[in-house]
Formats: sequence, structure tokens, C-alpha cells
Amino acid sequence: MRLLSITWLFAALLFLVSQEARSTHVRAGEITAKRVSQTALTYEIKFTGYYNMDSEGITAARATTSVWFWITGDLKSYEAPRVGGLDGMIDVGNETTRNEYVLVYTFAAPGVYTINLGIDNRNNNVLNIGPPPTNQLNFYIQSTLAINASLGMNRTPVLLNSPIDQGAIGQRYIHNPGAFDADGDSLAYRLFTPLGATTDGKTSIPFEYRDPHTVPPVGTKEDGTAPPEFYIDAVTGDLIWDAPALAGMYNVAFIVEEWRNGNKIGEIVRDMQIRIRDAPNNRPRLAVPPDLCVEAGSTARYTVTATDPDGDNLKITSTGGVYEPSLVNPQLASFQAAQAPPPGTATAVFTWQTGCLHIRDEPYEVTFKVEDSPRAGYPNPSLYRKLVDMVTLNIKVYAPPPKNLKAVAIEQPQRAFRLTWDPYACQVPGAQIVVYRKEGCADLQIDECQTGLPASAGYTVVARLPANETAYTDTGESEPLKGGISYSYRLVVRIPRHGALATEPNRFVGGAESMASSQACDALPAVAPLITNVTVDVTDAASGQVTVKWIRPQGIDPGVAGPFEYRLFRAEGLGGGSFGTTPVAVIPTTLQPGAADTIFVDKNLNTLGAAYHYKLEYYVTKNGTLQLFDVTEPASTVRLSQGGGVTDLVKLEWAAQVPWDNVSGQVHYVYRKDQAGEFNKIAEVPVVDGTFTYTDDGTDHFARDGNISTTIDPDQVYCYKVETVGSYNSPQIRPDLLFNFSQELCATPSDTTRPCAPVLELAPLDCNNIAPGDCQETGYTNDPKWTYPQTCDVQSVTAYNIYFARYEGDPFILVGTVPAVQGAGGSFLHQGLSSYAGCYYVTALNRFGDEGPQSNIVCRDNCPSILFPNAFSPNGDGKNDLFRPIGCPTFVTSMKFRIYNRWGALVWKTEGIEINWDGKNTSGNDMPAGQYFYECEANIQSTSRNGKNVTVKGWIQLLR
Repeated sequence: MRLLSITWLFAALLFLVSQEARSTHVRAGEITAKRVSQTALTYEIKFTGYYNMDSEGITAARATTSVWFWITGDLKSYEAPRVGGLDGMIDVGNETTRNEYVLVYTFAAPGVYTINLGIDNRNNNVLNIGPPPTNQLNFYIQSTLAINASLGMNRTPVLLNSPIDQGAIGQRYIHNPGAFDADGDSLAYRLFTPLGATTDGKTSIPFEYRDPHTVPPVGTKEDGTAPPEFYIDAVTGDLIWDAPALAGMYNVAFIVEEWRNGNKIGEIVRDMQIRIRDAPNNRPRLAVPPDLCVEAGSTARYTVTATDPDGDNLKITSTGGVYEPSLVNPQLASFQAAQAPPPGTATAVFTWQTGCLHIRDEPYEVTFKVEDSPRAGYPNPSLYRKLVDMVTLNIKVYAPPPKNLKAVAIEQPQRAFRLTWDPYACQVPGAQIVVYRKEGCADLQIDECQTGLPASAGYTVVARLPANETAYTDTGESEPLKGGISYSYRLVVRIPRHGALATEPNRFVGGAESMASSQACDALPAVAPLITNVTVDVTDAASGQVTVKWIRPQGIDPGVAGPFEYRLFRAEGLGGGSFGTTPVAVIPTTLQPGAADTIFVDKNLNTLGAAYHYKLEYYVTKNGTLQLFDVTEPASTVRLSQGGGVTDLVKLEWAAQVPWDNVSGQVHYVYRKDQAGEFNKIAEVPVVDGTFTYTDDGTDHFARDGNISTTIDPDQVYCYKVETVGSYNSPQIRPDLLFNFSQELCATPSDTTRPCAPVLELAPLDCNNIAPGDCQETGYTNDPKWTYPQTCDVQSVTAYNIYFARYEGDPFILVGTVPAVQGAGGSFLHQGLSSYAGCYYVTALNRFGDEGPQSNIVCRDNCPSILFPNAFSPNGDGKNDLFRPIGCPTFVTSMKFRIYNRWGALVWKTEGIEINWDGKNTSGNDMPAGQYFYECEANIQSTSRNGKNVTVKGWIQLLR
């Protein structure tokens, strides 16, 4: 029995020793990785673990000379030895040691992989995980990586701040991991639930967990308010617990996400332990200046101060990738604490001489930490607890702008701009100079730290060049350059993303941009004319009038001689519609100054119901004939309308599509008709955000021509017009300011919105039921019908206008007005037509005569009504001797007719509409009785001005 007892005791001791050897007392850790080969998908994978430094923890940590990684898709684990071997433990303070374990691993193929490991065991007496004892719970950690050759020499972020700081009851705790991504990728943070591991460490298993601020007793925040909080800042990574209420150890975890070009390419988990103690002292406080932007090549300098409410000794330290030679080169930052500061204070200076290789889009994060310690004469130092405060600072290092940009317009050998600039200061491998251009020379206010050019600036890219270039000639390949227009140029330098391979097509995505250069501006001579005015003189549905003006060319190609000619074209609408092929005016010119050849008054228009736009073609004489030389950009009238959304006021809105600038720094004028019937200027409206709008409350805001203020009556009609002011922003174009009036608009506050657009229908003709008619027949009728949208106020509609155009592309004319039937749409009989062909649209009018927008356009075509008999007998009896169409080939303008025998040989043809085949062949000989085939190619009247071609085929029996 005694021998058995000794054997059992020996076995028990052996079990305890083995348990002690496998219990690692790990407190925290994370897995990071970096690619180490440019040709293979080989990565260095590192586990950084933090262990207790009590006697058990030290023993376990020394025994943990290796860990085993598991990788997604791999069936075996991989041993990673500890860096430094047996002496690889590093004391990082607060009774904690750091061990690092490294594995070099080559992934078989691109993909998304999870790397994980499990370790026996956590340390004991952790309050917020379970079930107890917590030293029987395994430690599990993982990271996820996107492995792909296109990611270049990618590295996960590294966590530079060890998770060792302790907190105090009732005081705010903060930890920042000091995450640094050497590739400049974006980082984001979120909380994660700590996990356990299976006995082989291969997979995770959940265990009991609760956020530390929910462990009873639940206290308050540091400032005494409730409830306490525990969270991580998604942007800065500050892990904050405000504030602990119970002393002890707590384990928490969070994820650091790595993002590139809008895609998440990896994430790492830090599982860490927070030790909370009861402390008689209060935590210190840090003060740091705001975030900083630094131009590469200049020095970033910060003064950091700290204070302690108890007057204790303070020590300020700093961490960040900017101090690490393996992460940032060539110049490193320095941090120097002031010597012998006053009690309870500390000061330190951060200095960093930045360089071109530091340029990146993401800011650099630098973490400052202040830690207190007992002051001299502290009554009981053994009770003192070292507490900390942390602040993270962002430093953006941006590329310098290109310097001394100049632009010079040249005309020979072709229209172009010659750009030159100084050699760029940062010749980073793979960098590009991007050339931007826009019309006009209005300067752009660029804020400090604003890199690149915002889309709102209106610039477009015209070229991308290597960063060592110092000149470029813009010939307008991306968009033709226009004479008489000033152009502004700016340069921006693009720096490739850190870690990008030269072969990556998207290495600039996620890279950095420089600040934009100062603008360089010049103008080309106006070789072609430019439209300067399209102003409404008379507002009327039938007798409206628009004046169009232009400037003559300022230069003529040496090989071009006169005479010259202008051809003015008009189309309906602000920008849509067809100009057609017939000009509204043809004006010969000799280009002599003083000639009245740059103005045309367009009359008999519906300026009340429609907008119009114009273009000008410029013809020159070459080889004795007039030939088209250039075409201006279209310019429209100003269209004024009544807006909605206001009560007892009149809201005005206007628009114009013109080649000059009506927006940048411009002021438009609003006029209201007074009781004497004269228009009086009531407001000067600055253009804001490119919108043209004004709300009339009756006040005359322009009293210099007489104060004609009034009280707006909801049932009174008020008439307005607007004068826009624009410019080509070119010193070569005069006049500098261009003034154009809209049509007159009459509106009332009680009818704040124009009618809606009706929905028009015009059924196609049923050609099978239309018999051939008399070729002299007239008086055809169309019957367009429409409905009014139920979502609009149909009760406000009093009438409908019907507009018609005989051919597609022709201006529409008003052909009728019908009263509205309340609650319904309407119809119209368009009578007396020469054919069915034509197009229609409809508008609705309210009781004040305000016309809504046009409906959809519908068109109807004629039927090719061509019928032939299937037999005839050319025997001279005077009956059915000729083969010809039955009735009249209605709407046919021309016809080609051919007769073939049954072997396909052509025997007779004609181009007359009547045909009248007498049964003879083209030689005048009688054809034998039998079956013949015909083919008729006819052109019929349609909505196309050139008509529509149709082909009719059939057979005919010739009888003798």
C-alpha cells in the first residue's frame, strides 16, 4: 500500500509539472505578415506574444520556444521558432515580456487566407471571460490576408505600442496600438470578441465573454456621469474604457482592417489584457497641437506638453513608424524631452525632416504617451500605480506642387499651347505629371493641404507625362482647342502607392497627389466667329423676336482668301432638336470692320412657348468655291420659368446653354413690370453654385432706378424678365460682358407651379383598311389624343396647345388650342392635311396662361397604298388592255416598275406612276400569255423630308 501511495504521488507531481509546462500565461498577442519576395508569394509571418512576468509566467514563456501556425487550406501546422532563441524574451515593463515567433511561408496560389494559432493557456483570474479558472482557457489569435501578386510587396500594419499599460478604478483608460502601415494603406478599427482554441490550436472555439464595463459593479465615467463606456474609435484606434469600477484583469480584442482602393485586403486581431488597480494617484494629461500638413522637404516640428494634477513626475514617450528605419526611410523623426521640467509638468519636442520618399495619401500616425511616477517624498510609493494618457497625431506629407508653369498660345504649324515648367523637385520612381486644362482664366482658391484638383474646379486631364519632363505641347487631341477662348492649365504630380511594383497597372490608385501648381493662362486668336448674344426682344406666341450677334474672326489662315459667308441655323429648345439643313439666314461678308454682317434679327417665333438655340457656320473660298471652315458652338435663348415650393411669393428660375460663362462671379438682373407697363430692375442676383433662381417678395432691391416695391397679392399676375451677364473670359473677345434677355413670363403666387407635361398618343394607321384613293384627294385628318398625369393638379389646367411639324427636325408650329375637360386629358382633330405624315406635341396651360413643358413627341407616317390587279388581257377589245395600279398610288412621289418572266429575265420597265403596261416587251413585241412577276420600288411621302422607300412585289397573269 505504501509503495502504491508513493507511485500515485509521483504521478500527481508529474501531471502538475506537465500542466505547468503547457500553461503559458499569455496575456496578449497579434499576427502580422509582410511579403519578402518580388517573384513568389512568399511572406514572413510573425506572432508577437505578451506574457506574465510572475514566476509561473516566466517559466512558461521561457519554455515556449516555438509556436505552430495553421493556414487556410493547408493540412498541417508550421513551427515558428522564437526570435533570439532561449534569450529572446524582451521585458517591456509592467510585469510583461514580449516574445516574437517568425515563419517564412510561400502561398501556393492567390486567394484570401486566414493564419491562426492557439496557445495553452491564458493566465488565471481574468474577470470577463469564462468559465473559470481562466488559466484552463486557451489563447487563440488570427489574421486574414489577401494574397495576390497585384498587391505588390504588401505588408500588414504593425502594432508599435505594446498592450502593457494599466488602468485605475474610476479613471479613464486609453490604449492605442500605434498601428502603422508602411504601404500607406487605410486602416480602420472595430471591436472583436476574444476566442479560445481547440487543443491542437487549429480552430477557434467561443467561450463566455462580456465587455469589461458590464462586469458588476457597474460604475460611472471619470466625470461622474453614467453609464460607463467601452469602445474603439474606428478612425484613430483609441481603445477607451471610461471608466473601470472593479480591480482585476480583463481580456478584450479588436481588429485592425487594412483597406486599399476601396477593398479590404486584410485584417489582424489583437487580443490583449487590461489590468485595473485601485490607485491613490490621478492620471496625467497630454496636450498636443492639431494635426499637421507638411510639404515634402520641409520640417515638421511639434511641442508636446503634459501636466499631472498631483504634481507627480512625468515622462513623455512617443511611438510611430516615423521612428523605425525598417518602415520609413531615409530621414527618421526624433523626439527629445526637455530636461528638469517644473514639478507636475513635462515638455518634449517632435522633429521630422520630411523627404520625397515620405509622400503618401494616408497620414502618418504618431502616438505620444505620458506616464507618471511618484514625486520625491511620496508618502507610500509601494501603493503608487503608474498611469498614462495617450494622444495620436496625424501628419500628412504631401508632394510639392510643380513650379513656374507657363503657357503660350501658338498658331503654327497648328493651333496649340506650349507649356513649360521647372524640373520637379521629387523625382520618385514611377511618378507622373498630369496636365489639366479648362476654359477660362478664373483663378482657383486652393486650401492648404488640399492635394490634386477637385472635380468642381472644372479641369479635365489632357496628358500624363513622366515626372522628369519639363515641357508639353497641347494640340487639342483630347478636345479641340477653340479660337478666341482663354485656357487655364495646371499641373498635378501623382506619386505611386508605397510598395507598388512597377508592373502594376493600378499603382497610382491609392497613391498620392501633389498640390496643384499655380495656373498658367493664355488665349488663342479667334480664327472662327463666336456667337456673343442670343437675346429675346419680343415675347409672343407667333410674332416673337430674337436677336443673334457674333464677332467676326480675328485671324485668317494665310492660305484662305475671300469672299466669305455666314450661315445661321436655328433649332427649337434649349439644347435639343435638329438644326435641319436649311439656314435661317445666309450673310455674305468681306470681313471688313464696320459692316453690318454680324447681327441677325430672327422674327415670327413662338418665344412665349419655346426656347431656341442657334449655331453659325463660317464658309471661306477655296479653289474658287465656298467651303465650310468652322462651326460655332450652339447658344440658346434664356428660358425663364416659375418654380414651386413657395407660398404667396413668386419663385423664378432660368436656364441657358451657351458657350460663354454665365456662372463664374457673374450677377444676373431681374426685372418686374410696374403698373405703367414698364419693366423695372428689382434685383441683382449673384450666381451661387451654378443655379439661376430668385424669389420675389415684392421688394425692389435695386432702388437706384426708382423704388417700385409692392405687396405681393396671391391673385395678382406679375410679369418678369431676366437679363443674364456672361463672358468668354478672354482679353481677345469684346465686348467682355455679354447681356442677354429671357422671354417675358407672367405668373401669380397662387399658381406656384407650371402645368405638367401631358402624355400624347397617336395611333399608327391601319394600312390594311385604307383603300386606294383619288390622286387629287386632300383634306386628310389626324386625331392626336393625350392624358394628363394623375400625380399633377389637373384642376389647374384650363387649356391645351397642340403643336405640329410636317417633317422631323422642322420647327413646330401651334395648330390649335382646345379647352381642358376637368379630370381628363383631351383630343384634337387636325383637319385639311395633304397627307397623314407629321409630328405632334402638346402643352398644358393654366388659368394665367402659363404654359407647361412639352409632352412626348409622336409622329405618324403615310401608308404605302399601292395595289395592283392579278390579271389583264391586252387583246385590243378596250377592256382591261393595260396593266396599271388599282386606283391612285396614294402619297407616292416616284416609282420604278419592272416586269420579269418566270425565268427571272427582265422584259419591261418604266418609271411612271401610271405604269400602263400593254403586254409588250422593251422591243415592242407582244409577250406570250402566261404568268409574270413584277417589282415596284416607290418613294412615298413621310415625316422624312426625303420620303421613305418601299418595295412591292407580286405576280400578274397575262391573258390573250
